[in-house]
Amino acid sequence: MFRNLAPKITMAPVIATVLTVFIGGLLWTIAISFTASRSIPTWDFVGFASWQRLFESNRWGVSFRNMLVFGAGYIGGSLIFGYLLAIFIDQKVRAENFFRTVYLFPHALSFIVTGAVWQWLLNPQFGLEKFVQDLGFSGFEFSILNNRSLAIYALVIAAIWQGAGIVMALLLAGLRGIDEDIWKATRVEGIPASRAYVSIILPMLGPSVATCVVLLGAMSVKNYDLVIAMTGGGPGIATDVPAKFVMENLLERGNISLAAAGATTMLMTVIAIAAPILYWQSWRRRREREI
Repeated sequence: MFRNLAPKITMAPVIATVLTVFIGGLLWTIAISFTASRSIPTWDFVGFASWQRLFESNRWGVSFRNMLVFGAGYIGGSLIFGYLLAIFIDQKVRAENFFRTVYLFPHALSFIVTGAVWQWLLNPQFGLEKFVQDLGFSGFEFSILNNRSLAIYALVIAAIWQGAGIVMALLLAGLRGIDEDIWKATRVEGIPASRAYVSIILPMLGPSVATCVVLLGAMSVKNYDLVIAMTGGGPGIATDVPAKFVMENLLERGNISLAAAGATTMLMTVIAIAAPILYWQSWRRRREREI
């Protein structure tokens, strides 16, 4: 009990903070979602009334669908472009450190900065559209931010620009861990490098890909800054997301219980993404130890 007492005493404040702030806050949020809390928290329990209002809300439905579209595009696009960048750098190119820094740099920026940059780039008055028109293509139009059907994909483009770098870094580390004998075997068998990277190497990077999916999935669920910086949720509610719905009900509309129900739903979404992947990783490690 008293073995390694000093490290335990040192970690005690951190553990207490985690239990109080994170676990306590999580349990408090779940409990509040079952109350009639409005501008201030109350403990008048009303069962699933707030949850019913949440799922009957058209705005929540639009926000949740937007999150799924954004998440699918963000995760899929970041994995594809990140893997391609990792393959490029894995060719032992010159100035490798420079390219790694350039590709990873966008991830160092906050979503607010990323959103501001891409809001400027996609602005029809002085962004990409204006630049192409000044080159002589007067009929060129690319007002994606003003299109209710396409605005969500502008968010996806900006998010991929930021997220592909971290995927590149994680997958490149996996590529550098591939045994050289595997590459020799592919060359002996006459397998093209492009096919080897897809059919042989990619399955071996399963744990790294799973880690990327969990990280990107969590970021896509809590996406708020990027929406505020680029579209503000518009046009209309075309780019509304659950995080924006929760923050508005919490801070502006004085509906704490509804915001708590939305936040709890977001938590369950993250768990639904992460739990199967983490279980698969655990099962794979146990299987490798048995073998």
